[in-house]
Amino acid sequence: MSATEGLRTYLVGGAVRDRLLGRAVRERDYVVVGASVDELLNRGFQQVGKDFPVFLHPETKDEYALARTERKTAPGYHGFAVHADPGVTLEQDLLRRDLTVNALAEDQRGELIDPYGGLADLQARVLRHVSPAFAEDPVRILRLARFAARFADLGFRIADETLELTRAMVAAGEVDALVPDRVWQEMARALGEDRPSRFFEVLRECGALARLLPEIDRLWGVPQPEKWHPEIDTGVHVMLVLDMAARLSPDLEVRFAALCHDLGKGNTPEDILPSHHGHEERGLALIDGVCDRLRIPNRCRELARVTAACHGLVHKVEELRAGTILDLLDRSDAFRRPERFRQLLTACEADYRGRTGYAERDYPQARILGRLLEAAAALDVGAIARAASEPRLIPERIRSARIAAIKQARPDLL
Repeated sequence: MSATEGLRTYLVGGAVRDRLLGRAVRERDYVVVGASVDELLNRGFQQVGKDFPVFLHPETKDEYALARTERKTAPGYHGFAVHADPGVTLEQDLLRRDLTVNALAEDQRGELIDPYGGLADLQARVLRHVSPAFAEDPVRILRLARFAARFADLGFRIADETLELTRAMVAAGEVDALVPDRVWQEMARALGEDRPSRFFEVLRECGALARLLPEIDRLWGVPQPEKWHPEIDTGVHVMLVLDMAARLSPDLEVRFAALCHDLGKGNTPEDILPSHHGHEERGLALIDGVCDRLRIPNRCRELARVTAACHGLVHKVEELRAGTILDLLDRSDAFRRPERFRQLLTACEADYRGRTGYAERDYPQARILGRLLEAAAALDVGAIARAASEPRLIPERIRSARIAAIKQARPDLL
């Protein structure tokens, strides 16, 4: 007998939604109606849910959850009382879900069950909350923004009443109860989408971005020189850069660096606008603030910092002296971490091409710096060190040899 024989199981949520959209189904989640915890345990299921009964199938490892209802008991997203027993219906379980397009189910014969209009909203390309209970969980604002990013290229929009509800949630202080780990978890998933900019735009539309990421929110309305930035607005530019980074690289670190590369422009003194002299260094403390607050992994912090500090120099590589180029390679730790240096160059390319009218332009700077790094890194620094008459001379001998190698690779450099 199979583990599910005789159980009333329903495929729910994203698997149903994505199949209807013609997208690849990444994972399958099921709801079990009319069963108890003991019954599933006796069938070999492994319980993994702490706050509510979720189980792994003994063979497929797909998730099976008992049908449940939830009741708000305290602010934030931890404040819920969960009720799961054999009397909870499928319709009651679907009612507690966030969006109508996620409140779809299929029975074991493949028949669609759609009690809240999810199919119509899929066809109309609308993201709409299932019930007023949406307002009880602030994580749903992040999920809404993430789904808006995921389905942006399919033309999905957010229903007016849903956007108004999110604004009311922000005004009520619900997003202030979000814990950093969950904010970063949703943000990281959104950065993995093809149009990650939409995540931040939705959060800005409802007011949540100013609460969660004020360093990014304040970039909108900050002018830049039109000669270099036809889009002028810094916030618009950063979103273009972010989407370009998503086009150029699947790496989370590159996309996060693109998001943060111009944070220093958000606190440029007004009397020097639209110039942003010194924004590279000003951005470093802001990046640290975001990473500390949201507990963002160090690998993302490190690339974001080096991108913020060095992107201006990377853009101007053809104007730099050989010694300045070596300083850039040293500051970015290119000799020890060449793969991260390549990520830096990709983030810089996204910055260059993330401007109105620049999307299809070439970025030779990346190729030039890649060749110069190879030339300088090819030296036998061990032999250079052994040839030095005194240990104190070793660093300068290595530096001189690397500058010479860079000049040889680019004879036009001083």
